[in-house]
Amino acid sequence: QVQLVESGGGSVQAGGSLRLSCVASGSISSVFCMGWVRQVPGKEREGVAVTCNDGSISYGDDVAGRFNISKDNDKNTLYLQMNSLKPEDTAMYYCAAGESRLRALYYIRSRNFNYWGQGTQVTVSS
Repeated sequence: QVQLVESGGGSVQAGGSLRLSCVASGSISSVFCMGWVRQVPGKEREGVAVTCNDGSISYGDDVAGRFNISKDNDKNTLYLQMNSLKPEDTAMYYCAAGESRLRALYYIRSRNFNYWGQGTQVTVSS
């Protein structure tokens, strides 16, 4: 089992920045890809950014060029730097981890991760 704990969410004005963090613990060696998924009530989950151990990285179309995903393996921590935030970025952001040895693009599109965090809320006001 893998446990994921997110932090860093909050409220920010449009154009601002936030950095989300996700600390992973447990059977981390089984994880091949980690990423961020967001959800607005009443809508489907949306893949935001994913990074995998094969070096592949993928971003959702709505965030490419504004968000950056990174990972600190020494700290078992995943980050999401979010810049130029827009009101439509408002959502619950979940950290997720997958064991299947597939490329980041697969996870962005399928959101088929094995483990999920509890989520952290991001609210962007206009």
